Amino acid sequence: MTAPLPRAGELVLVTRAASVQFVTPIMFRVIRVLDWVTYDGWIWLDGYQLDKKGDAIARRSIFVQPAGLRMQQRSPAPRRPTTLPAVRQNRGPTGLSPAAPQRQPAQARRTAGHG
Repeated sequence: MTAPLPRAGELVLVTRAASVQFVTPIMFRVIRVLDWVTYDGWIWLDGYQLDKKGDAIARRSIFVQPAGLRMQQRSPAPRRPTTLPAVRQNRGPTGLSPAAPQRQPAQARRTAGHG
């Protein structure tokens, strides 16, 4: 039986069991499984390495064995900014969208030597 492939958006813990290069495990959010030709039992994953807070710190393509990946139950929620910028929406009475902006008539342009 082969290990299931991760899907886009899934979070996996990549350890040495997936590849010897991951002596220090990393959290990895999968963008896609690349369809590159590889050795039997190996795949290329495209995605983001995450820090302890769940923020992406590097986009990477990694060469791993799916059998060594540890799927995570819940992915850490991305952090939100502590303050959001104020957004002013110009909506007419009772929340209606404003009318389309009126076009201004084109003004005559002066060109060099003509006026």
